[in-house]
Amino acid sequence: MGKWPLSEPMREALALARRAAEAGEVPVGAVVVKGGAIVGRGHNRPRQAHDPTAHAEIEAIRAAARALGNERLEGCDLWVTLEPCVMCAGAIAHARIARLYYAASDRKGGAVEHGARVFDQPQTLHRPEVYSGMGEEDAAKLLRRFFKERR
Repeated sequence: MGKWPLSEPMREALALARRAAEAGEVPVGAVVVKGGAIVGRGHNRPRQAHDPTAHAEIEAIRAAARALGNERLEGCDLWVTLEPCVMCAGAIAHARIARLYYAASDRKGGAVEHGARVFDQPQTLHRPEVYSGMGEEDAAKLLRRFFKERR
């Protein structure tokens, strides 16, 4: 983990996170990238969709799988503004995402470097390369502001 320059995929993920916040959803955004092109986008929308699985990562993975015509997203990278939860980490493994980039850590709900540490478990059949910290300050600020406004 460390300071990284803000990449174009993370800029797009942050824009999607802001869109989620505007809709009253927890501000998390995600994009799937293959060959330098964004092939899937998503932001949190479980309240809007009445679907507890409508996390940003799941939405982006579903969109990418449809766009590529394949449930296996081999050679794809996932860029997300918050450390994935257990459900999303499982989906990342099942989709065979090559690399995971996330901005802010999530000590309470994260499952990559915190909690269950899904990719460290022997039962996990696929483990992406994991990079954290790029866009961390922007993502954390967005989350803090969102929750502060609701208290």
